[in-house]
Amino acid sequence: MRAPAARHGRGADLLPSARVSKHVPPRIPGLVDTHCHLDYPPMIDDLDATLRRAAAAGVDRLIHIGCSRRSMARAVELAEAERPGLPPVYAVIGVHPHEATTLDEATLAELEALAASPRVLAIGESGLDYHYNRSPPATQQAAMARHIDLANRLGKPLVLHIRDAHDDALAIVDAQPCERPGIIHCFTGTPDEGARWLDRGFFLSFSGIATFPSATALQEAARACPGDRLLLETDAPYLAPVPMRGRKNEPAYVAFTCARLAALRGQDPADLALQAAANAERAFGLPPAAASVSSPPSS
Repeated sequence: MRAPAARHGRGADLLPSARVSKHVPPRIPGLVDTHCHLDYPPMIDDLDATLRRAAAAGVDRLIHIGCSRRSMARAVELAEAERPGLPPVYAVIGVHPHEATTLDEATLAELEALAASPRVLAIGESGLDYHYNRSPPATQQAAMARHIDLANRLGKPLVLHIRDAHDDALAIVDAQPCERPGIIHCFTGTPDEGARWLDRGFFLSFSGIATFPSATALQEAARACPGDRLLLETDAPYLAPVPMRGRKNEPAYVAFTCARLAALRGQDPADLALQAAANAERAFGLPPAAASVSSPPSS
């Protein structure tokens, strides 16, 4: 699958023309996918091809999430691998609330050791998920507190997964504040819930869910989010945006989400992409694109 050739100009010129399939992502230079799981098929089956498609859509940096004791080390390996000519990958590592029961002292020690890599930008995704409750709520709460403690000790931001649990998560953060502004990944709350996280210094990251026609409250939250606190993500391979809904998601599709959110907010897609990228640099300490691109080996 190819993205349309890069065009000069702005606004509508960044969107696919009538002659281009609606399933081809628009090319919006400067995009950052701040949350994806590259170790899932089909992406991991040909990671270079996945990254080439992302680059064709304008993605110049990606943040891969290793959120289980099984995937943390692999996440660091993926982030540290050299891929000349392809967008660089960075990592976030931690234990997902679904697997909070696995967060023992040995896992915490491994997590802390792996986080010493300069390619690990943040701790997570931790948080609370009361929708599925795959770990008991009390265990999730304790694990989230341990992640906050570790992130604070390491001087790294915290990435949180919050579903049907904003009140309890906010109470934990109020009792144990994050020393660096954190990120609410795949924010799906109301404008009021978004405002409460913004009041505590957090960034809100929007996924393909914000493109769903039924997501009216979330779209209002996206409109209301200050430009300097908004991030873009795919959560690939989950949550593919319209018009790819129902398919496996991948980093290239963050362009669809950017285009839709720009329309909702009355912005130029290129401006939104660059603002969200600057926000990612502040939120994660993400190196600028020019400093991130690996140079091809000399001949």
